[in-house]
Formats: sequence, C-alpha cells, structure tokens
Amino acid sequence: MVTFDEKKEFVDELKKQWRMMWRERIDDRVRAEGISDKDYSQLFIERGTIIIATRKFKPPDFLEIMRQYMGYDASDVIPPHPSVGGWGKFARTFFSGQQQHIGRRRRTAPPELCMKKGQQQKKGGRGWLHFSR
Repeated sequence: MVTFDEKKEFVDELKKQWRMMWRERIDDRVRAEGISDKDYSQLFIERGTIIIATRKFKPPDFLEIMRQYMGYDASDVIPPHPSVGGWGKFARTFFSGQQQHIGRRRRTAPPELCMKKGQQQKKGGRGWLHFSR
C-alpha cells in the first residue's frame, strides 16, 4: 500500500515538472502556439506537443493527469480548484446569507431624499448655438 507521504512526494514531483513545462515552453508568435521543448514522460507530453494555442484548444489539465495515475483518489492529495471552493468559499456562501440577530436592533431605513429642481436652463434647454433661417 502506498502511504500518504509517498503520494505527496509523487505529486510534488509532478507539479515541479508541470511548472517547468509551462516555464520552458517555446512560444511560436506566428502561429500563436506554445510548444513543449522537452519530453515530459510523467505528464504524457512529448517534445513538440502543442500545449497552448488560441481558439478552440483544450490545454492539458493537471487534474486529469493525476486521475490517470491515481484514479479518483487524486482529490485526497490535491486541494480543489478555488472556483470549486473549499472551506473559505463555504463560509462566505453559507454564513454571509444569515442575519445576525444577537444583541443588535433593527436598522431603520434612511429617509428618502427628494430631488430638488435644478436651475433654469439657458436658452430654454435648446443649447448654445442657434441658427435662425
């Protein structure tokens, strides 16, 4: 059985290769592509593979690579993406909707401001330039 420390070490090695792949890619400005410059066998990426491009291109996903190695146990080692959320997002969404009634009195609505009429417009609101023909 593989221990948690061994899994964590393996994931750290993959993350190191992942960062190196993105940092050392070759940018082809003519074709607007990013190309890998080395073989990254652990990431299933060969030399010359397009890793980023414009329009309808799906770049390689680190979580998918982890799932190929560990199955769905990858979520044990990798924290969830911030958009999916963790404890922080849970606290913001769950607790922000609740009202705190402990020791506080209800606030009264501020009085509505009445809009006062502005100054009389010059030239009857027709502007400055008038041509009479």
